[in-house]
This record gives sequence, C-alpha cells and structure tokens, in this order.
Amino acid sequence: MVFCLPVFASEEHVELQQKYLIAAEQGDVEAQNNLGVMYYEGQGIPRDELEAEKWFRKAAEQGNLKAQLNLGQMYAQGQGGAQNHKEAEKWLRKAAEKGSMKAQFSLAMLYRKGQGVPQDFQEAIRWYRLAAEQGDSEAQNNLGLMSEHGEGGPPSYEEAIRWYRKASDLGNAVAKNNLGVLYKKGRGVMQDYHEAEQWFRRSAEMGYVNGQFNLGMMYRYGQGVGQESVQAHMWLNLAASQGDENAVRERDLLAKHMNPAEIARAQELARNWKPRAASGF
Repeated sequence: MVFCLPVFASEEHVELQQKYLIAAEQGDVEAQNNLGVMYYEGQGIPRDELEAEKWFRKAAEQGNLKAQLNLGQMYAQGQGGAQNHKEAEKWLRKAAEKGSMKAQFSLAMLYRKGQGVPQDFQEAIRWYRLAAEQGDSEAQNNLGLMSEHGEGGPPSYEEAIRWYRKASDLGNAVAKNNLGVLYKKGRGVMQDYHEAEQWFRRSAEMGYVNGQFNLGMMYRYGQGVGQESVQAHMWLNLAASQGDENAVRERDLLAKHMNPAEIARAQELARNWKPRAASGF
C-alpha cells in the first residue's frame, strides 16, 4: 500500500527511526512520510497504524504526494481508524491531480463503486484512463471490464478487447484470462477455442486462479486441446488449492472417472508446478 523503504537490520532501523523522528518533528515532510512508512510496516519498531496515520497526515497537509497517497489508501482500507471513504477521496484526489498513477487508480475505484462519492462511471473511466496511459495494467484491465459490461456507456466487446490486450502486453494475468473468455464465447471476435486455450494457459501459468480453472475445463472437455484428464485434474487442483470451490467440485467429479495412477500423476504435476514470470505473451 505505502511507498516502501529499503530493508535494514534491526539496529539500523532504530537509528533510522530516531533520525526520521528528529527531522519529522522539525517539519521535514519526507521524514514525516518515511516515519509513517516505518510505523505502518513495523520496520524494526512495533507496527502502529495510528502513528503511521499521524505522520502521513502531517506530511500530506504540507502537500507531500506520497503521504497524500498513503493517507488516502489508509482511509480507503479502514487502517489507522474507521474506514472513511470521504477522507480517502479527499487525499487520493490531491495525489491523483499531481499525477500519481496509484492514486488515480484508487480514485477511479471509489467512483466506480460509489464510495465516498456518488457512483459515477464516467469519472471512474476518466481516472482509470489517466492511470492506464501511465502504464497501469490494472487500470487497463478495469477499463476493459467496464467496456465489456457497459459501465458508463453501451457494452463494447471491441473496446474491451483493446484494453485487455494492452494490459496483457504488460503481463497482466487477469486480462489474459478475460481475453480467453471472449474468445471462448465469441464476443467481439470469432469464437476460437484454440485461441481461448492459449490465453487461459498464459494466465494459468502465471498462477491466476481463474485462468487455471478455465484451462482445466478446456482440457476436461477437449476444447482447443485434446481431452486430457491428467492435465485437467492438475489445473483444477491448482485452482482448488487457491480456494476455488468450483474447481474443487469439478476436480472431484473428474477424479471419479480416473484411475489411481492417473490421479497420482496429476497430483505430482500439481506439486511440482511453478508459476512463470509475467510476460506480454
């Protein structure tokens, strides 16, 4: 949530905290924000959200962008006190107007959900777009979702695909899965199970639970790939291990039609599986 500081040994943390405290009490905004970070993360000192909020506020009131973002995020999440979306909007807007990509994204979330402000899809789109133009793949993916579901205007699968592709090019696993869904259903593109399978695989290999579930189901029913129970069980098992109840159900139904050797092989594959690093492909 907050801007992180370098990792130090415990004794160095204490010395650093004292250094920041002296400077912060003299009005140094960077020291105030950094002290807030230390209290928020519990870096070598007891974690204290109230102290973090106090120091973030002191720096934010002096116009420090990082502190404004940190304070807004704390209020949005109910940290350091009661959740207060109105205060969150106030501080996130200040940081967003200064060009903070994270603040722009968070402010868009408030407008999309109507938290602390009246729900306004157009304002959400405006702030998401500003973050997206700075390379925020989550903002790009959310613009795709809003286009797909008609939030702020008529549904547009073509526009959704455009934003999903931008986010995918930046390695966003959720957007890769979303592209797979559109190819599987033939929305905005010709229905293409093979293309859908490729996008699900890219998402699944990054560890995204929905991508793993969808890839497992493609293997189960032979859509875009050959029907393969071991591969289906493996991917469903991986999704199930992340708490996906649908994956648990589908894996267990599939297992009833598999022999013990096949199940053992699928479980071995799942145990040895490692996620791949994010990529645009």
